[in-house]
Amino acid sequence: MSKNKKERINIVYSTNPNFSYDQEEESDQETLSAHLQTLYVSLDKKQRGGKEVTLVEGFIGTDDDLKELGKLLKSKCGVGGTAKDGEIIVQGNFRDKVMELLQKEGYKVKRKGG
Repeated sequence: MSKNKKERINIVYSTNPNFSYDQEEESDQETLSAHLQTLYVSLDKKQRGGKEVTLVEGFIGTDDDLKELGKLLKSKCGVGGTAKDGEIIVQGNFRDKVMELLQKEGYKVKRKGG
């Protein structure tokens, strides 16, 4: 399927010869400065085979900035993880260390769940 057809949302067929397909523009949201953001740090085990992960949610900004912050946290903790869909996943129970690192970076941090 061509790229143009993939971008047509909710239109199956039109008999109107003057109809134009409106394509939704994805706007990159600007990254808020660290002191304006509140990040939520929690521990999660659901659907991970019983293994614990540290979950950081609430980041407002571009995917590149999210991945950069995720890379910083993973390297400081010395573990793997991922950064996508507006959240950072760090493998293992590093909730306290992640909270400390985020506070040093200037973020407001709240513990979520226990």
